[in-house]
Amino acid sequence: MTPTQLAESDPVESPTRPPAISWGVARRVASAMVSKSSLSALDWTALRSDFNELVPIAESQVTRFTGLVVHRGRARAQVVDRAGWIEANAESFQRLLTPLLEGLPQRTSIFGGAIGEMFGSVGRTVSGTELGTLLGWMSGKVLGQYDAILASLRDRDDPVGGESNGEVIFVGPNILEIERRYGFPARQFRLWIALHELTHRAQFLGVPWMQEYFFGLVDSVVSASLPEPGKLFEAVRNSLGRSGKGFGEAISEAGLLGLFMDDSQRESLGKIQGLMSLLEGHGDVVMDRAATELVPLAGHFSSVLSARRRRASGLTRAFMVIVGMDAKMRQYALGEHFVKTVEDHGGRELFDQVWVGPENLPSFEEISSPERWIERITSA
Repeated sequence: MTPTQLAESDPVESPTRPPAISWGVARRVASAMVSKSSLSALDWTALRSDFNELVPIAESQVTRFTGLVVHRGRARAQVVDRAGWIEANAESFQRLLTPLLEGLPQRTSIFGGAIGEMFGSVGRTVSGTELGTLLGWMSGKVLGQYDAILASLRDRDDPVGGESNGEVIFVGPNILEIERRYGFPARQFRLWIALHELTHRAQFLGVPWMQEYFFGLVDSVVSASLPEPGKLFEAVRNSLGRSGKGFGEAISEAGLLGLFMDDSQRESLGKIQGLMSLLEGHGDVVMDRAATELVPLAGHFSSVLSARRRRASGLTRAFMVIVGMDAKMRQYALGEHFVKTVEDHGGRELFDQVWVGPENLPSFEEISSPERWIERITSA
């Protein structure tokens, strides 16, 4: 299907102002990239049964090893296929981005009338295609996910009864594929995954201010408009001049989006990167500790999947660089080092100071040099 055909088949989402991104195109492109899974009815039944049983166990272990208590109901497992993961994340992106993009000044075209409208349609289609490609690629990689953004948005709609706060998503075909490829014992591996995702849920819902703080950072980054025609090369040139690095290095630090940000947005992105480094590093540490008694093969799982990520090559490696995932891998390792260094210095009591308020969060520079954060907090 060509971009023009995609655009023509996309429903009109606003009679007064077309959306900046064609969400219909994004969903169709992502769905077209999904490879069909070979899961049988018995596979689905076993996956759902296991995660329904293992998620409460993981939730209890996470509370025990973090001290973070969620007061918004119990966690619930939702086992989905790749298409289900795409739909959940497309909804998350759409609900997040639509109000922000609608608030931006309407982009003008150098052409008028029907020609201008045609170019606007192409732009929306291209944006939808790019987002759909990202979602389609990620749908084959993700094992589990707690969607903090979607939970926060739904919670705003229904602060009393919103059930999305309890949903933890597990992508069944991806999990089963890994288990079969590496011969992982299913129950142990599934509990290991659940421990990581339940840690993220505890971070966002067990720390009273975390959701709104994270949401505010994301708002400040994605509220940037896409560059006007002709600004691409200017953005690249400015970025290279500012960093003194090559094109690939400049992109890998923040993904392609980072090239078009102003200083304020880049500062917010740095805060997000620092926060995600902390949360992912903490998630890995808690997962390993909580798994000690229940998942004897946790170390094996970790080493195998880490080696698998390092072996990514060709188109996969290029895509990881473009979307900034190379940088994320390095940041998560730094986050784990930060957590362990702080706890070696002052135990969990010192580390728990990160949850006191946003002002206590480590900057990305402090994530890289934990001693600087330790000195700042202990001298305060």
